[in-house]
Amino acid sequence: MEKITLCGDNCLECPRYLAKSDEELEKTAELWYRVGWRDRIVPKEEIRCTGCSSHKQCTYKLVECTKEHGVEKCNQCREFPCVKISDMLKRSGEYQKRCREVCSKEEYLVLKKAFFDKENNLRK
Repeated sequence: MEKITLCGDNCLECPRYLAKSDEELEKTAELWYRVGWRDRIVPKEEIRCTGCSSHKQCTYKLVECTKEHGVEKCNQCREFPCVKISDMLKRSGEYQKRCREVCSKEEYLVLKKAFFDKENNLRK
């Protein structure tokens, strides 16, 4: 079973999605700060995953885009892959480089499974 987001992240591998205890949430908040996904260590209430949905603003503007194009997933769009996808994959590659620099091997492998197979996940 998989749970893939519009941007190709794998929720079932994501430390933020999987974190249940306060300790796991705090550890995730520290990791997100270290890799640059947050500008500070945020409280556990803020790091807790509430899922991707239409009421939140998508970092990559994909939620809005799929609505505009009348599709559920990007790969159903006649414009796929588009500039938004290309830009998102480029940003993801930059994040991956940063993760390699600041993460332990174990942390990096977890983040790789969760976030750095976007292109393959988007085609599913």
